[in-house]
Amino acid sequence: MTRRSQRRALSLILATSVALPQVTPAAHADPRPASIEAWQQSTSVRLDADGSLSDVLALSSGDIWAVGQQEIWDVWKNRGTIRHWNGTSWSEIAIRDATGAGSLRGVAAAGPSDVWAVGDGHDGLPYLAHGDTGGFDRVRAQGLRAGDWLGGIDARPGRVVAVGSRERKGLIVTGQGGQWTVQRLDEKGALYAVSSGFAVGDTGTAPLVMHYSGTSWKAMELPDIPGGYLRDVQVDSAKRAMAVGGVYHGPGQVEPLVLTWNGKSWKRQKLPATDARLYGVTGDGKGRYWISGYDPARAAEPYMLRCEKDDCEIIRGGAARGRNSVRLQAVAYLAGKGAVWAVGHAIDAADRYTDVVESFGPKAGQPRDS
Repeated sequence: MTRRSQRRALSLILATSVALPQVTPAAHADPRPASIEAWQQSTSVRLDADGSLSDVLALSSGDIWAVGQQEIWDVWKNRGTIRHWNGTSWSEIAIRDATGAGSLRGVAAAGPSDVWAVGDGHDGLPYLAHGDTGGFDRVRAQGLRAGDWLGGIDARPGRVVAVGSRERKGLIVTGQGGQWTVQRLDEKGALYAVSSGFAVGDTGTAPLVMHYSGTSWKAMELPDIPGGYLRDVQVDSAKRAMAVGGVYHGPGQVEPLVLTWNGKSWKRQKLPATDARLYGVTGDGKGRYWISGYDPARAAEPYMLRCEKDDCEIIRGGAARGRNSVRLQAVAYLAGKGAVWAVGHAIDAADRYTDVVESFGPKAGQPRDS
């Protein structure tokens, strides 16, 4: 495989976790312009060459975390990275571990000094790290083994839950009181994200949502969506949540998918006409959600969906020279600011990666957190 084809292959893995070739369908018009949020600016945490950010967490406007990887093409230099925004600038936070972290996929926090990251270790084992702005240490959860894969993490005071897969079945790792429990589910497939007792993924042929009842994890009843998959979930309460992903119809044919939970059942959300890939979701806790992704029809423009009640609007950022496509992998809501930050990567004509941080917020004259 050539270096260029390797880059293209990894681009697809990072963007979808499903083997989908890139396509450029005919352009289409948005149903109407966004009336509240607008694209603000594009920045970078300045990762080393060929770097990408995979997840972002906002505790406050001056306490924002992001994780990812850099130098993905060099087997000796490829490493995970943890970055922190203090309200003024980004800094790299040390990972105090000789074995080294590979790609980091998820970040969660139970508090400013209780932050967790999850991904791959260079030793072939899943990687869990715990720390704060002073640095992170690796945590070795009992029961994890080579071949296990972890993709998402959730942290609450005294309890941490990470999800992934083992031997083509869902995997849930729970840490509480310094003890770890590793559970392989009966359900086929993999789990990619977890939040407040809801874990989402797919069975390989259909979307999958697991719910923790307080004693065990159980699969929830979902609409019949062959080819569906879920990649992230935002939980407001026991009666309101949103999960996002897509529906795979064949090579180059992916339809965006959003499911909403009303406390009794999951239903499919109607979306604007688009072939966008959806990756991350966040919310303000009041029923407003923002979804990050990538629209192959207008690949160079950062893409976001804003949803409230039964209505979703498309928000687009500005194209920039040298960026052939922008993929926003994750998004975080900044409480009190009425704004969101999305992270991911841009790809140039030579398939080189550059990390991006895109911000969206109220238009001039619009109230915050209306």
